Amino acid sequence: MCRINPRVDFAFKKLFGSEENKDLLISLINSMVRERDQVADLELKNPYSLAAYREGKLSILDIRAVDHKGRWFNVEMQISQDRNFDKRAIYYWSKLVTEQLAEGMMYKELKKTISINILNFDFTPDPDEHHSIYRIINEKTGVDDNLHDMFELHYLELLKFKKSFHEIGTALDRWTLFLSRAHLLDRDNLPPGLQEDAQIRKAVAAVDRMFDEEERQIYEVRIQAYADVESRIGSAMDQGIEIGIEKGRRDERRELAKNLLDILDDQTIASKTGLAAAEVAQLRAAES
Repeated sequence: MCRINPRVDFAFKKLFGSEENKDLLISLINSMVRERDQVADLELKNPYSLAAYREGKLSILDIRAVDHKGRWFNVEMQISQDRNFDKRAIYYWSKLVTEQLAEGMMYKELKKTISINILNFDFTPDPDEHHSIYRIINEKTGVDDNLHDMFELHYLELLKFKKSFHEIGTALDRWTLFLSRAHLLDRDNLPPGLQEDAQIRKAVAAVDRMFDEEERQIYEVRIQAYADVESRIGSAMDQGIEIGIEKGRRDERRELAKNLLDILDDQTIASKTGLAAAEVAQLRAAES
């Protein structure tokens, strides 16, 4: 059985964001995008680095990469429920677009940017579809005419995936099953639907041996942090604290934000509490 949960962001980052595992990231991306967007090679723009994590340079554990045609990809694993994840997804997508433009560059040099968000909670309205794709279409015709082919956003909702082992048929099925049920997989006795996939075999083997002692301690801290977040948010909700902006309970939201300062980054706290990121930063400065 896989001893490491690949859904934990720190583990996900090392598994798919390391140079030696670029083939796994390429396989994951290709399982979701259209035939014309298939990736042959990638350059990681923020590769996994334990040293960078120690220095706080990898506080947001997404994966950014550019493929052989210049297209940009942002891949993120989100394990804790976030009511405002749609806004967060658009923010990270737009940030990746603007970061492409160096001083003096022209808009025509912008490349297509694809954002892939893997969620360990239900988010989109469709209760059955676990892979949702959003693009800009012509509202009148309902057609994607490629006029605005800069934007593509994917949600892969793991909890909606209900197929059994013998029903696995596509590469996306295999990756979704791996991410959602790694704890059930034995690398020496994989189901036939997974055994035939070299990248899946590599991923299962890598998960079992991916951490040294220091990394395992960080991983354990991340797991505990997730548990703490859920506990604190649950307690807050039990006390009648509504996180959303619409409730207008500013003091209660600020108090919840303070309780999350030691385990989450400012942007995530902002998304969970409804506060502005600048206000969260002010709270952090005041608590220092």
